[in-house]
Amino acid sequence: MSVDPLRRATAALYGLALGDALGSQFFVPANRPYLDSRTLPPGPWQWTDDTEMACSIHKVLAGHGRIDQDVLASSFAAHHDFDRGYGPATGRMLRLVREGGDWRTLAAELFDGNGSWGNGAAMRVAPLGAWFADDPAHAVRQAELSARVTHTHPEAVAGAMAVAAAAAIAASHADLSPGRFLDLVAEHVPPGMVRDGIGEARLLLTVHDPLLAARVLGNGRNVTAHDTVPFTLWAAARHLGDFEQAFWTTATAGGDVDTTCAIVGGVLAARTGIPGDWMRTVEALPGWAGVPEPFPDDSAAGRAAAARAATALAPVQGPPSGGHAAEHRRRK
Repeated sequence: MSVDPLRRATAALYGLALGDALGSQFFVPANRPYLDSRTLPPGPWQWTDDTEMACSIHKVLAGHGRIDQDVLASSFAAHHDFDRGYGPATGRMLRLVREGGDWRTLAAELFDGNGSWGNGAAMRVAPLGAWFADDPAHAVRQAELSARVTHTHPEAVAGAMAVAAAAAIAASHADLSPGRFLDLVAEHVPPGMVRDGIGEARLLLTVHDPLLAARVLGNGRNVTAHDTVPFTLWAAARHLGDFEQAFWTTATAGGDVDTTCAIVGGVLAARTGIPGDWMRTVEALPGWAGVPEPFPDDSAAGRAAAARAATALAPVQGPPSGGHAAEHRRRK
């Protein structure tokens, strides 16, 4: 794999954006036949808050080499676009941060002082895991810092830690069986519902039907970390060498499909590469994020050495932000 953290994180960000943007198309009822036939709906595909927040993580890492929580909170707040589908609690918090509120107090006060246990911290963190792929334990510590900017509940933090560990391990281990992958991830996750779910995912690796797996593991429908992360890691484990099959497996289960697909795409992209013909239909990443253009040799390298390349293809310019389906504006 690439020894360049920026290259790995950029690959993961493009994979996350592709999963998010394509997955979000299946909230539209008219696109259901495309999902059933595993064919691509018409583009362009717009990304959601998953990608917008992941861009802030990428930008902070590129500028600081680590998570600076104050800088990350400021970036989340400055680039918060309501039309990207933010949930009401996060949207209100980011508005208050823009108005001078203390993110530490605001995040801790959410949900009667329990903090949010939503999947929002997990959905955005894969580029961080890829950045620190040479040290998964450090990736997990940094993921905890990134999560606590908006999500202080232990399960939300554990979800972010699990996804970061998964992205780091997928990018850094050339030879991985599905079971070994989940075992390595679980080693970095504290006790709780997320880790229990990963254990259940391990037991379900012989199951081929994503709908059946989702009945046990969840599919994000409840928008919680423990209802989302175990299934995404099951899907990634089942298709460690195949981005396209991982996407369709994840999307077929329904639920919070943009977020589940964003997580799986982000976890796998630095390992597998991403399909360029798909990526060309995705809306361009925002200019403020300063995401690098694709590296010219990445796509071929990713396909030829699935576990060793960090790859990304640039999206074409899409339409301006806004206009996401009302079904999506409900979380985290």
